[in-house]
Amino acid sequence: MTGMAENPLDLLPELLILAGAVTGLLVGLFVPRGRQRVVAWICGTALVASMTAGAVAMTGQDVMAFESFAVDLATNATRLAVAGASLLIVVLAAGWARGDSRETEVYVLVLLSALGTIVLAGASDLLVFVAAYLLASIPAYALAGFAKDAHGTEAALKYYLMGAFLGVLMLAGVTLTYGLAGTTAYRSLAGAPPAAAGCAVLLLLAGVLFKVGAVPAHFWVPDVTEGSSPVVAAFVTTVPKIGAFVGLFRLATEVFGGTWRPVVAVIAVATMTLGNLAAFYQDNVRRLLAYSTISQAGYLLLPVVVAGRSDLAQPALLFYVAAYAITNAGAFAVVVAVGRDSLEGYTGLSRRSPLLALALLVCLLGLVGTPPTAVFTGKLLVFAAAWDGGYAWLAAVAVINTVASVFYYLRWILPLFRPGGVPAEIRPVASRVAELAAALSVLLGLASGALLAVYSPF
Repeated sequence: MTGMAENPLDLLPELLILAGAVTGLLVGLFVPRGRQRVVAWICGTALVASMTAGAVAMTGQDVMAFESFAVDLATNATRLAVAGASLLIVVLAAGWARGDSRETEVYVLVLLSALGTIVLAGASDLLVFVAAYLLASIPAYALAGFAKDAHGTEAALKYYLMGAFLGVLMLAGVTLTYGLAGTTAYRSLAGAPPAAAGCAVLLLLAGVLFKVGAVPAHFWVPDVTEGSSPVVAAFVTTVPKIGAFVGLFRLATEVFGGTWRPVVAVIAVATMTLGNLAAFYQDNVRRLLAYSTISQAGYLLLPVVVAGRSDLAQPALLFYVAAYAITNAGAFAVVVAVGRDSLEGYTGLSRRSPLLALALLVCLLGLVGTPPTAVFTGKLLVFAAAWDGGYAWLAAVAVINTVASVFYYLRWILPLFRPGGVPAEIRPVASRVAELAAALSVLLGLASGALLAVYSPF
């Protein structure tokens, strides 16, 4: 960091998203219900502007804005990934929410949650971190129950109750950390009494593990993914994870001290293993993707475990979360396009819509970690980071889990090429989003050779 700054323009990407949300909400109050799609254009424009401002900010120096928000590589990468993934969600939502009496609220809630996610990644003060946690969570609770049906209401209630409970534990961790460090600004607990510091770390982890969907705070993921709309499921399993993982990485490097690495390593193993085992015999594609996202959280914890021990940890995490966001959003876009939740509903999709089937194939193979997709590069980087950081055994467990995950992804891939199947009306907008996401995944994978060459420790 070059020093402290109080220039509001340092927060321009965040201010643009906030302006888009506020403007969209105000316009939605006066636009007729049948013409609220204009709000989607406003919010989409705000996200594109935020991405542009974030890209420009990457060329500048690192600063600490208002003594509580770090503007550095990690924050700028999060800005781009969150805004890009949220833009895909807004496009998907434009088809799903069109004509709804509360269409405006969908786009506004997506932007507000995305804003909280970015702040979560850049926060350098525990109170800002808590505020960002709430801003990222509360709009997502509302989105989960947006349809007001039985399944959505149950999903929203489970989501809210678990988030509130683990959020309270995180607040207790903030209080304990303040008592140990004497400040809410990020400061290492390495010199604190081991028992108290360990308790503070565990309590702080509670809220973050909820946001990323890791064990033991994963119970909400399958229920919310199945009970809410596929568009909302795509959002809550993708966007909040980006900021939460970057925020957790920042906590690990700047706050955590003592023997926290083995704890996070055990959580990583439990998360990837449980996610894969639970996904093996899922016949509902949304629940399959839910457990898939849990297993991906386990892989993403690997660079957190070696934070501060390997120079590869941060670039591995940043690349992986961006690659995962694109790929996971693409898979859910196919679910939105087809409109079927059972594996049988995708039988013969390659004949009905070859490009859509190809997009799903790329996204699912990407989640496995198959070249030349972006997630393949991301997995190589996190495995290499774990190895370089002295956790070769953890990298080996992750590789075994990756191989095991092929089974349940193939259970979805094989029906695509079988004859027969019930004709389905393909939603064209969602189909284009899926194809775009698949293309981006391949392009990022092909273009990442330089990243591997620069950062590989081998």
